[in-house]
Amino acid sequence: MRVYDIIAKKRDGYSLSPNEIEALIKGYVDGTIPDYQIAAWAMAVFFQGMDEEEIKALTHQMIISGDSIDLSEIEGIKVDKHSTGGVGDTTTLVLGPIVAAGGIPVAKMSGRGLGHTGGTIDKLESIPGFHVELTNEQFIKQVNEIKLAVIGQTANLVPADKKLYGLRDVTATVNSMPLIASSIMSKKIAAGANAIILDVKTGNGAFLKDLDEAIELAKVMVNLGDNFNRDTIAIITNMNQPLGWAVGNSLEVEEAIMTLQGKGPEDLTKLCLELAAHMFVLGKKTSEFAKGLELAEEMLYGGKALAKFAEFIKAQGGDATVIDNLEILPQAKHMQKITSLHSGYIESIETQEIGRAAMLLGAGRSKQEDIVELGVGIMIRKKIGDQVTKDDILAEIYYNEDEKAQKVIPIIQAAYSFTKEIINKPPLILKTIN
Repeated sequence: MRVYDIIAKKRDGYSLSPNEIEALIKGYVDGTIPDYQIAAWAMAVFFQGMDEEEIKALTHQMIISGDSIDLSEIEGIKVDKHSTGGVGDTTTLVLGPIVAAGGIPVAKMSGRGLGHTGGTIDKLESIPGFHVELTNEQFIKQVNEIKLAVIGQTANLVPADKKLYGLRDVTATVNSMPLIASSIMSKKIAAGANAIILDVKTGNGAFLKDLDEAIELAKVMVNLGDNFNRDTIAIITNMNQPLGWAVGNSLEVEEAIMTLQGKGPEDLTKLCLELAAHMFVLGKKTSEFAKGLELAEEMLYGGKALAKFAEFIKAQGGDATVIDNLEILPQAKHMQKITSLHSGYIESIETQEIGRAAMLLGAGRSKQEDIVELGVGIMIRKKIGDQVTKDDILAEIYYNEDEKAQKVIPIIQAAYSFTKEIINKPPLILKTIN
């Protein structure tokens, strides 16, 4: 079959067969099909979409393009969590210990931050001594012993996705529902978990700004999980403001520890408890969400999750005294308070701009090869619905270079919009799909 004919078929709105999708992906990975033809196909998919069978076939080809992780030696039902990315999304650092303390094995591969969203691996590497490189044998042994391990993504996990995403990124085809769903789910399925909880963010700080689009993506991914025999649940969560208070690597570690001590932000705590409750259901610890929520609260407020976090840090070479001594975390040289230019109720926050400001301070990367400054970032002090007067503190920035600080101050101030009307605090969890 000719690649030209496959592209033309999709361009004209027809469904591709599994064999045609196999030919495309295999040819692209082995280098016999050039970038420009796959770019044309991706653009055709962008405009014409894909049906359920096409998405399933594409996901399958992505999975088998590289290695799959065998977690069968880990005892129990392995439950994985994926977030589509947001600002201040510290959930893995809190959620993992809660779930592991409750007896569910968490064998997780995570990534580094890019753009306005942070990465779990960068956050964990803020802890002195912590390392994310484990052999497969060490990974499995650690999960069996303490129920929790987090490592960086292996180089040969779903190489087709890595190659295709790089092309989509420069050809304006990233925002395609079938391509997003197959990208996310191929990695989750190849990572070996038995069940998956998806945190699909929507709003101005998320990849998907529109709620209906987020719901559509969640449904497609849940259906994909079911097609590959993975129990899958998705929750749609609000990213129209940063989650929690902290945006930046060591700041988010500090916030995670505070949350595990029962003193964290209300929204971050609520989300982690909700996700944990679903994971306890998926892991067959209980058949009822309400019972799962009770177990999650017991692990958090009874101190077992905090103890598990310390055990996890020690197991991966980190200094577990950080639990009681936050000063050993990387520290920025300077701190400056950012004050409001207006009075009123906070009506909205341009969350992506907050994430961009943190990146400009050095907390994130604009390119994969950028070096992250682990101690810098932003602490949010006012959120939607809060009443402020002129010169009240909206946020604090932690920084190393004055030039960078001066760039981000107006960005943060401009990210806040105000009204004279009372504003209700927005809901965090918008919908559950299973």
